[in-house]
Order: sequence, then C-alpha cells, then structure tokens
Amino acid sequence: MIISGKNSVYEALNSGRTVIKVLISSSIHSEFSQKIINLCKEKNVRFDFAQKKQLDKLSSHHQGFVCYVTDFKYSTVDEILQNKKQDDNFIVLLDGIQDPHNFGSIIRACECAGVDGIIIENRRSCDVNETVYKTSCGAINYVKIAKVTNINDVIKYLQKNNVWVYCAEAGGESLYKTNLKGNIAIVMGSEGFGVGTLTKKICDQIISLPLNGSINSLNVSNATTAIIYEALRQRQIN
Repeated sequence: MIISGKNSVYEALNSGRTVIKVLISSSIHSEFSQKIINLCKEKNVRFDFAQKKQLDKLSSHHQGFVCYVTDFKYSTVDEILQNKKQDDNFIVLLDGIQDPHNFGSIIRACECAGVDGIIIENRRSCDVNETVYKTSCGAINYVKIAKVTNINDVIKYLQKNNVWVYCAEAGGESLYKTNLKGNIAIVMGSEGFGVGTLTKKICDQIISLPLNGSINSLNVSNATTAIIYEALRQRQIN
C-alpha cells in the first residue's frame, strides 16, 4: 500500500508501522525533510530521493513524500474490548460509511477523543486505503479497527459483554440529556441512508443531536465528532 503526504508519512514512521521504503522529492530541502530522513535512519527504513514527476505518478497529493507500507492490519472485536487503559469501553460502530474522506475524518476524531476502536462491516463499508490514511492525518496508525461480517451480530455480542449500544439517529433522546458514561458503543449510519432499520431496532437507545437551523442533518463525520466529544466531556466529569 502507498501512503502519501508529509504528515501521513511521518506518522507511519513514528508509529512503528512496517514501512518498506520512503521516497522524498529531490527538490525539497527543508527541516521537515531532514526530520523524515533522520527518522528513516533511526528506524532502519530505506529512503530514496525521487523526481516530482515520479511521485506524481504514485499520488496526486504527495507534498513531496511517499512511502510504501504493508497492508493495514485489522483488529478483532475482542482486541477492541480489551482496552489497555482499564477504563470503561468507548467504541464506535460505522453502519455503511462508504466515503473515504468521512471515514478518515472519523478515525482522526476517534483517536483524538481516545475511543477504544472502530467497527465496520465487510460488505457495505469503505476499506482502509490511501485516501483514508491521508484524511486521518496519521491517526489511523493509533486506532484499532475491526472489520466484521454482520454488524447486528456484533451489537448483540457487545450487549452480552455489558456494553450499552446507542444508535445516533433523528427522533431520539437529546444527546445532552443522555448519560454517556460506562461501557458504551455508538452506531453511526451511512451518508445517504442512516442506520439500518434492523440495526436501529436492536440498539439499546436512540440519541439525537439537537438541530436548530434550517438544515436537518450534519455530515456524518461532523456528527460523529460532536457525539463522541460530548461523551468524552461527560466521562471526564468526576
């Protein structure tokens, strides 16, 4: 897999991910490029200089930095449940998110908020790809992501493991009146269709973001960020 962009390449190296080779534009002579070179030497990763036209063939948004990495390694649901912080579980499930920009933005927000992991479905979800990597700005190197066959089966499994599963959809209880402490999972629906009917039915509770403007919905990545940060706010209150 190819990763491009200076922040994405830096985080791939810094996170301990298996980087095969780094390509640096021969026209860039900056403090940041030296930082990448030093990190490659420290991690014993091969690096080469390349012409811009060579990098352009690999990526349209490389910023002068491209690297080859091994394919993304997905986690299991149990690995997400067994968080190392010894805190209550804080999980996000994505029901049919297909836009890689939304997926990458959600990953970035989840990493910043300290979410234990993200669960996606095999059939109807965007896979981890170069766009997801770049949009996440390297956050994907620090977030566990599980890919499952059936999201409804996973919801039932989480419930059996004492995780309260919220569905984020219109018509539910206000987010700000909901107790988001304890072991929780939040299901976010797809860009065009929201959370599936059966999925919504088996969740423990439906929660909604108050909308006071003329537009009746938020982009899913923005909505996810708002919800998980309200959960984080509540969970940090003694």
